[in-house]
Amino acid sequence: MSKLILVTGGSRSGKSNFAESLCRNRNNSTAYIATSIAFDEEMKDRVRKHKESRPSDWKTYEIYKDIYSIINNIDNNHKTVILDCVTLLVNNLMFEYNIDFDNCTTEETNKMEIYIKDQFEKLIQEIKKTNLYFVMVTNELGMSLVPDNKLCRVYSDIVGRINQYIANYSDEVYFVVSGIPMKIKE
Repeated sequence: MSKLILVTGGSRSGKSNFAESLCRNRNNSTAYIATSIAFDEEMKDRVRKHKESRPSDWKTYEIYKDIYSIINNIDNNHKTVILDCVTLLVNNLMFEYNIDFDNCTTEETNKMEIYIKDQFEKLIQEIKKTNLYFVMVTNELGMSLVPDNKLCRVYSDIVGRINQYIANYSDEVYFVVSGIPMKIKE
């Protein structure tokens, strides 16, 4: 039976380090699903630092779309999985959807959100079929002001609802502040 854990917190809160610590001593068979796209030098440096921080025997899968399609393969080869991170995954799916955020309709953004949620529904369905210890990392965006532009509002709304969806299906949820994890769901 699978175990799904959600680790959330603000940027630079220590959530990735905590998620890695949950998996580090479990076994020697950890898969790391990296959802970022290194599109500039700053992002390349962040990716490099993340890679250096984790054990070298962890297998990295760089993917952000249709992740559910590789879960069976991961289940056959690993016991533990980290997906880092949900917010970058949503970002990448939004921009791949390719709508004009300045001029789009509510109907268009709703269709995009349905597409994104479908990606997570399929992913969680596949995880629940396995025996994986599966940790997802996300950013908590709902503790600040409502953004002043449409793109950021749409993004914040979708991430917030996806985080709620994942938390609902998670066996445990942790909130990390200043490197200190607090279990908020067990």
